[in-house]
Amino acid sequence: MTAALTADIIDLLAGLGRGHDIATLRDQRAQARENAQLSFAALLEPENPGDFTLAERYAVAQFVAELHDFPDAVEFYADVLGDESPDLVGTVRALAADAAAAGPVGTYREPGLQGESVAVEPWAPSADAAAALGPRLTAALAHTHLLVIRPREASADALAALVRAGWNADDIVSLSQLVAFLAFQLRASWGLRVLAGAPGEGGVDRATGTASTASAASTGATGAAAGSDAAVGSDAAVAELITEYPDLHRPEHFTQQSLGWVPWLAPVAEAELTDKQRDALVDPLRAKMPYFRLLARDPAALRARTLTDLDIFFNTEGGIGRAERELAATAASRHNGCVFCASVHSAAATRESGREATVQALLDEGVGADLADATWNAVVSASVSLTNTPLGFGEADVRGLRAAGLSDAEIIDVVNGAAFFNWANRLMLSLGEPEVPAKRGQS
Repeated sequence: MTAALTADIIDLLAGLGRGHDIATLRDQRAQARENAQLSFAALLEPENPGDFTLAERYAVAQFVAELHDFPDAVEFYADVLGDESPDLVGTVRALAADAAAAGPVGTYREPGLQGESVAVEPWAPSADAAAALGPRLTAALAHTHLLVIRPREASADALAALVRAGWNADDIVSLSQLVAFLAFQLRASWGLRVLAGAPGEGGVDRATGTASTASAASTGATGAAAGSDAAVGSDAAVAELITEYPDLHRPEHFTQQSLGWVPWLAPVAEAELTDKQRDALVDPLRAKMPYFRLLARDPAALRARTLTDLDIFFNTEGGIGRAERELAATAASRHNGCVFCASVHSAAATRESGREATVQALLDEGVGADLADATWNAVVSASVSLTNTPLGFGEADVRGLRAAGLSDAEIIDVVNGAAFFNWANRLMLSLGEPEVPAKRGQS
């Protein structure tokens, strides 16, 4: 795996050789490039993986790549998993074939959005596969499927299921970061690949994978055993780690007004933050925010993610305007169903553009709204295509962006912005929920 890190993984998955024009344009966001690579290292090659073993991490990564139907990423992560636990490769492939679905879908918790809900059956490994995988990896793959396909249905109960399977708080954060990071990495790579004129070769042969489910699940027992026999968490452990909020004043629909956010999993107490964790916050004021103190349970991943975010959204050297970057973030959040992220970034799009009514139309009418602006319509359409699972972004999206007058550097910013919010949405949705601030709730 060390050899793979000598190459930029996003360039590698995008099929961009050294000196390719698109790879060179990526250098305009050098900090994002560097820290996306550091995120890969932190989440897939950590110095101390702890109870979240490398085999588990690689199995999750292959499973995510399979669900996105990205053949080059499947090959890459299957190769990585094969080096660590070869018997697991076929098992994961078969389970992914069984789990294949289109997203984002799911039922909204917000009353005003119930009409947009798309109810689907949750997925989990079969009893035979679960016996082969062990409780930890079984729970991790079920949780991964939830975050990839039904992110808006993430809940405190989903975290409790991980605790009962033996996952501790630090590793639950790392698992959420891993799945969310992969949602970004695969989309950024795919978007660049399409932009460069190499959209890939069809999809995975899922019929073949489905036919091999039974045998693959049964032969994977040896490879899955590593790291899967941790003690199953008790109800007392769930009560200690997971918090629910029966009296929370929840938002009813998408809004540009500011919202609060409460964590289901206990953040690190501010007084207990280590120097490494404080450094990972980047901004010292974030020590006051439960969300960032929760992500500080995996400080290396948090620091790299934060620096990626800042470069994608606030580096105004070349590329597209800040308003359009925030629009891409809003469109991805609206499509995934993240009411909190949509509130923050729709408000930012309004601040940057002055077009409050247009932004509100996107929130109220959904991602199919006509925003009466060719550029904005193209940005929203492309961001939605990139947010779909399996990956739906294609040459038609690039043509639409170019027809609206965007350069390749500007298209890269749109791809980065939408891809990054597939990361952000899955963290906000999987680790807590939004609330209406008390003062506004009273009014």
